[in-house]
Amino acid sequence: MPAVAAWLGISWTSVYAWLRARGEWEPYRGVRARDATCVRCAGSPATPEPAQAFLYLLGLYLGDGHIVAVKGSYRLSIACSDAWPGLIDEAERTMRSVLPYDGGWRQHSVGCTNVESNWKHWPCLFPQCGPGMKHTRPIFLAPWQREMALSDPRPLLRGLFHSDGWRGTNFATNHGRRYEYPRYLFSNRSEDILGICGWALDLLDIAWRRNNTNSLSVARRDAVARLDEFVGPKY
Repeated sequence: MPAVAAWLGISWTSVYAWLRARGEWEPYRGVRARDATCVRCAGSPATPEPAQAFLYLLGLYLGDGHIVAVKGSYRLSIACSDAWPGLIDEAERTMRSVLPYDGGWRQHSVGCTNVESNWKHWPCLFPQCGPGMKHTRPIFLAPWQREMALSDPRPLLRGLFHSDGWRGTNFATNHGRRYEYPRYLFSNRSEDILGICGWALDLLDIAWRRNNTNSLSVARRDAVARLDEFVGPKY
């Protein structure tokens, strides 16, 4: 629907209202989002698919996402800096992959773009949601989320570093000589989310350290090379 709106040169809400009035609102596979089946609410709860896409989205949510109630449903929103258009595209593709019925439209603001989706079951997939900022309340992975990350923590780490992380060059001076080397930083005000990032790094034996109250650093050459294999700089 956003692509159709852009092609017509009108807002996506106008397209939505027109389709609703005609009774033709059947986006993505012909299933209405409000009727989309929730794998967590089924008689035998399952894990979201595709697993790698969900874990990446989980990392984005923990870093720069929030969920709010809207008109009997819930809106998942991932804030993305306009400095990284490639990440905005990837966030939209990932959201549509996890919920292909009504996911991944964009809401522009000053300096950033929110990638959003409405669905009444987003809190089932992200039980970390709640009132207030994340750093003011406990944030833990649900047992089933933890099991997914244990199988492959790389997508979760990629989402975390793509949201609240950074890869760049660090400078240091030793005995009058100046050195520079690449490193990764992950910053978050939530001690629990910092702990999730450290735990996932430990699963892959990637060395890290806390460099201040709100961030951790990955600076050893072999550790940086390992993250470069599946994270890389923002784009």
